[in-house]
Amino acid sequence: MDRRLRPTVFMLLLLCPKGAILSHFNCPSRCQCFTPAQVLCADEHMTSVPKNISREAKEVIIMTSAVQYLFPTAFDESPQLHKLIFLNNPLQSIHSRAFQNLSALQELEISGNPWLEHLFLGTFSKQENLTKLQLNYNRFHTVLPGMFNALRNLETLQIKANIISDLPALLFRNLRNLRALDLSLNKIQKVEGETFSGLIALEVLKINNNHISNISSDTFHHVAHLTELHLEGNTIAELADEIFSALPKLKVLNLRGNRLVTFSDDVFAREASNLTHLDLRGNRLTQVSSLSTLTSLTDLFLSSNQLSGLPEDIFRNVTSLENVDLSENNLASLPEKIFAELKRVKMIHLHKNRLSRLESRLFQDQEFIQQLYLSDNQLKNLPLGLLDHFALPHMLRLHGNPWRCDCHMWYLHDFVLNNNQGVEAPDRMLCESPDFLRRRPLASIGRDELLCRLPEEEMTDLSGCTLRKSSDSLVIKCKVEKCSSPLTVKVEFLERNGSIQEHVWKSVHSQCSNVTISKAAVP
Repeated sequence: MDRRLRPTVFMLLLLCPKGAILSHFNCPSRCQCFTPAQVLCADEHMTSVPKNISREAKEVIIMTSAVQYLFPTAFDESPQLHKLIFLNNPLQSIHSRAFQNLSALQELEISGNPWLEHLFLGTFSKQENLTKLQLNYNRFHTVLPGMFNALRNLETLQIKANIISDLPALLFRNLRNLRALDLSLNKIQKVEGETFSGLIALEVLKINNNHISNISSDTFHHVAHLTELHLEGNTIAELADEIFSALPKLKVLNLRGNRLVTFSDDVFAREASNLTHLDLRGNRLTQVSSLSTLTSLTDLFLSSNQLSGLPEDIFRNVTSLENVDLSENNLASLPEKIFAELKRVKMIHLHKNRLSRLESRLFQDQEFIQQLYLSDNQLKNLPLGLLDHFALPHMLRLHGNPWRCDCHMWYLHDFVLNNNQGVEAPDRMLCESPDFLRRRPLASIGRDELLCRLPEEEMTDLSGCTLRKSSDSLVIKCKVEKCSSPLTVKVEFLERNGSIQEHVWKSVHSQCSNVTISKAAVP
């Protein structure tokens, strides 16, 4: 049994508890009847469709049986059926008149038949009342032109997980009430405008996981009511400008796992798009330009590409964004205002890039963020105030960076200790340097251990200086041997929050004199 069909089988069995079997009317041999209207036949030794199905039965399910053929007389005695399901059987052939007496049928499924390679023309010629047809996980190589011509009331058609490589033109032209079409997991190589001709009511189209490498500019001109389009898992390398311009109602566009190198909102109409979900994960993107027309966009997924930089105005006008995934790219830095005005953002994923520095005001407008992932980058410290704008409880990932645990880490050190519940895996935030703190978790280090030391070659000769502590003051005296030119003295005070206050004194004359620079004591 195909693993993907097992949940369906399990649900069917749950709906038919053994204790509910009715015995006061005749039930077909090798079957179970749970209500007068429901018949389940799941016997691996059953080789043909049972003949004595009650006229009260409305639903018949035949699964995991030994039925290989459906003959013209298979359902002569059951014209009242509304629902017929063949699931995981060894069907090899279905006669074109097998369903000729089932004109009341509303739902038909023929799925999970590994030896069923084709259907004869006319198989569904009497099913004018059919609203749902599922033909999944079979071995269909093609579908004959005219196969669905009689199904004028069909609303859902699934032909996924077959081995179809080509679709005849105008195959769906009579399906004017079709709402959902699933052609995924086949071997389709090409789709054109005529492929979807007639589907004027179509809302959901799935042609993902096929072998489509090119889409013509008129492909979607006949499906103007489309709200979901799934193209993921193909080999599309380029999209023509305005290729989706005929889809004003489109809300979900999935292009994940293709071969796109560039992307911009030029693929849509010039007016603002209604798109809310755009998935571009797993392509080969090196450039994403303006998305400014996508004013309704809430979910943007750009992970697992090859982006090394993004323009500062990429999200201009895209103020509805809530989830932004830029992880697993080659981003080394981000413009300071790239997220400006994105006040609704709840999630920003930036993990597994090459970020080495962040601007302190990068997230100043993300007051309501709930997830911020910065793990597995090249960050050595975070600027003062970077994380101070968040108003709600949030989850922060910071591990996997080469943290330099010196005085510039005071801000992050205090943040981690004060927000322990909001930092994921703080024990994995390990110091990379200095050597005496290497591999130690930041949260396990005392603040007084986070020291800044100048390299020896940058150290000033302080042999002429003395240090004396007096009550709450430190007095440093330095003797300068020669003052032949105006002298500048600069003293830097390192605050507890990591900020540095600088005091500068300049001598007006070339003669030496005493100077006092004071700083209030910090408790």
